[in-house]
Amino acid sequence: MSKGAKDRRPLIAHVVFRFDVGGLENGVVNLLNRLPPEAFRHVIIALTDITDFRQRIARHDVQFIALEKAPGHTFWIYPRLYRLFRELQPAIVHSRNLAALEVVVPAWLSGVPVRIHGEHGRDVGDLDGSSRKYRWVRRFYRPFVTKYIALSRDLEDYLVSAVGVPPGKIEQIYNGVDIMRFYPAASRQAPAGCPFVDPGLWLVGSVGRMQVVKNQTDLVRAFVRTLRAHPALVERLRLVIVGEGPLRTEAQALLAQAGVAEYAWLPGARDDVPEIMRGLDCFVLPSLAEGISNTILEAMASGLPVVATDVGGNRELIDRGRTGEIVPAGDIEAMAERIAAYAADPPAARAAGLAGRALVERQFSMPTMCARYLAVYDDQLRAQSGRHRPPFTTSES
Repeated sequence: MSKGAKDRRPLIAHVVFRFDVGGLENGVVNLLNRLPPEAFRHVIIALTDITDFRQRIARHDVQFIALEKAPGHTFWIYPRLYRLFRELQPAIVHSRNLAALEVVVPAWLSGVPVRIHGEHGRDVGDLDGSSRKYRWVRRFYRPFVTKYIALSRDLEDYLVSAVGVPPGKIEQIYNGVDIMRFYPAASRQAPAGCPFVDPGLWLVGSVGRMQVVKNQTDLVRAFVRTLRAHPALVERLRLVIVGEGPLRTEAQALLAQAGVAEYAWLPGARDDVPEIMRGLDCFVLPSLAEGISNTILEAMASGLPVVATDVGGNRELIDRGRTGEIVPAGDIEAMAERIAAYAADPPAARAAGLAGRALVERQFSMPTMCARYLAVYDDQLRAQSGRHRPPFTTSES
């Protein structure tokens, strides 16, 4: 584009509560890095703050704006958002999760034609979607949303049955995973810093923010129970939990109290997650709530069998008995038995992991995800403008 020429690409304003390490934010990164640059311009607006995680965006034409608001839905920020949207003039405002839903009102007031809201998952305050308060909040904002995107069928059903959104107003789009970045290792190799380098060991682990909703302490308890119930595994079974957060100290204390701290590695946050995955033999997700878990998809793409709790969209990702196992949330004994079964039969665990890899390649690829989002953006712009807009395709499709 020549100097001084007007950039005619429509602008999408992606609004999140905070732009930091997390599955939702990682999905934004993957999407923006892969959408055709000639199709749209992008701005990321964080209602609170933006961290160094912004460096994951590979494009140089993405603007970042942090509003540093206080927690909670606060009407006083409406005038500021109204002025911001009037200044930016986005064609689309795409908010994500309940904490950012309030922006659809100032977006509507400022004349933004397309207001998309994505439901990515629930947090600890509403694990099963039964909160009447959160249902009514979503119902209040419902008239200001032109299109919903639900990351799982579970969330889609919630929007229809609990919030009253017409089914035709919802698009269900699964997350995609980068199968070139996450792939199976020919043989497990311990990542840098991991003390468990003996190839005869069998490593079970998890990756994610160590917060209450992710519930890694139940994985610690299941690991301890597995060692006690199956003494033969003491020589082989080891635990790896990667991530930072308030549960890390509690998890370390539980391991020390059980006298098995030497059998576990909790290094905190890491930026080499693909290598961490390839250093495991089994992946466990003990969450209390999920939307569509990026880490499950990354583990499956890495050729790992997955043991996950029966929350959110987890059962939509795992082919039970073939690529992994689903256990009730909070059922430490069931989790321990699934870990023990895979640890006792490494060939079966490997076969389940490879079946998971094949499933990801068929159904959860990054090009498929990006194409679906692109179609929603294009369709909504055409519907709101009433004018023909040539469809774009992703560079990977």
